[in-house]
Amino acid sequence: MSWLGKVLGGALGFALGGPLGALVGVALGHNFDRPASRGGGRADPDFLDDFDSPDFLDSPDFLDSRERTQTAFFTATFAVMGHLAKADGFVTRDEIRLAARVMDEMQLTGSHRQLAQRLFREGRAPGFPIGEVLDQLRRECRYSSHLITMFVEILLHAAYADGELHSQERALLESICARLRLPAGELDRLEAMVRAERHARGGKPSDALSARDAYAILGVEETCSDAELKRAYRRMMNRHHPDKLVAKGLPEEMMRVATEKTREIKAAYDRLKQVRGL
Repeated sequence: MSWLGKVLGGALGFALGGPLGALVGVALGHNFDRPASRGGGRADPDFLDDFDSPDFLDSPDFLDSRERTQTAFFTATFAVMGHLAKADGFVTRDEIRLAARVMDEMQLTGSHRQLAQRLFREGRAPGFPIGEVLDQLRRECRYSSHLITMFVEILLHAAYADGELHSQERALLESICARLRLPAGELDRLEAMVRAERHARGGKPSDALSARDAYAILGVEETCSDAELKRAYRRMMNRHHPDKLVAKGLPEEMMRVATEKTREIKAAYDRLKQVRGL
């Protein structure tokens, strides 16, 4: 049984504990305990997809360490994404579609998608315990800088869903990075990379990746040496390698997100090799 199956089995909130376990408990209660005759049978109006009937699965007594990390990452991703969407006072359709697109990339359907949608909504609720959620995420990720960086990258893509990073979103992301104890300047580097990735994704298939975007994706300056460029490429590929991230606790459902990242990193390196004649 997958970790998501165990979540839907109902044991996860008790096994994980803390604010993340409480979020899952609330989400399960809202999604599965309310009969359709009382209004619980309709999909969240923020999303375009109809909900499938939930599958109630048997749950184990315990979760192993990787399942705990996977569950914490999944829960925090969608809940904090919802909180970030509300940072500027209202949630736009672009931000809702971005959340839905992440769910599509993870191929979440039925009960799994319901859970992600409910977590997104819980993150928008007043009194969301953002600090406690981030503290627990950091612990459950066993302080893995690669997982935490991937978490912030996903949030940045969500913040840029409407084409720009608003000041309130930027301020919240700064506080998130500080709470996760990322190095000073890391948000600037990640933001430049995400901006370049989004710009590259928005181009036509026939458009060549610009050198400027390629440097930003690899996180290096245009003045870097060829050796520095190669080291940056290897470092970025190692940081985003799907199998390595899953081994550290990235949910398997997010492998496609990591795979897309590695494809963009390789494309950026190939572009710069072409520019430099390597």
